[in-house]
Amino acid sequence: MEIQLDFSGQHAPQTSVLLLFAAFLISFLFIRTSARLMRSPKVPWWPGSVTTEGGLHIHHMVFGIVLMLIGGTLGFALEQEAPWIELSAVAFGIGAGLTFDEFALWVHLEDVYWSEEGRQSVDAAIVAIAFVGLVLTGAISTNLDTGSPWLIAASVLVIAVGIVTTLIAFSKFRLAHGMFGLVFWPLALWGACRLAKPNSPWAKRFYGERNPDKQARAEARYGSRRIDRFKDRVRDAIGGQPTSIEQRERE
Repeated sequence: MEIQLDFSGQHAPQTSVLLLFAAFLISFLFIRTSARLMRSPKVPWWPGSVTTEGGLHIHHMVFGIVLMLIGGTLGFALEQEAPWIELSAVAFGIGAGLTFDEFALWVHLEDVYWSEEGRQSVDAAIVAIAFVGLVLTGAISTNLDTGSPWLIAASVLVIAVGIVTTLIAFSKFRLAHGMFGLVFWPLALWGACRLAKPNSPWAKRFYGERNPDKQARAEARYGSRRIDRFKDRVRDAIGGQPTSIEQRERE
């Protein structure tokens, strides 16, 4: 696959997606690395977090949301020509990287950045980066057949079903099924039908006290799997090791 950059004044959608992808990836890796450096006692010279005079900590997600708003709005409002649409894509990508780095915060509505739940931010960012990458490479087509109203309706229905099953797979922490299901839908369907992982949003909503048998099955199946331990090591390598509440208080 060959990707060409076009800044000649003609809007090239692939160029915008490439820039969004790069901005997303770089901003996520930068802010995650920055957070880990702030946490490390070995680099006391690294700038700390943004805090007001009253002691209020401003999460970088706030800046991310603002950048996404600016980039998205300008992307619709400005002429669809270079370099404006590309600049909008970069702003949106940077904002998305900052926002997804704190995905767990806007899911749990509390600061769980360094907790076990904070690993969800790494998972969400990987899924988001993979999705943009699939669009960039053409694995996910963005062309909708407009030749017939029936074809349009059928296409929209297929897309809607695919999105629903993919979201269910993600909510069960069947991330690989959901991600590759964006390209090959039966994988998303398979992931949506499988048993949810015990710490997933789906399990917390539908298992537990509501269905203790399924909760026990999920814990027995996924509690000590080697592949899940490997995934945890990958998450720790990217996002840092989680800490307990007592450890965070001591820090």
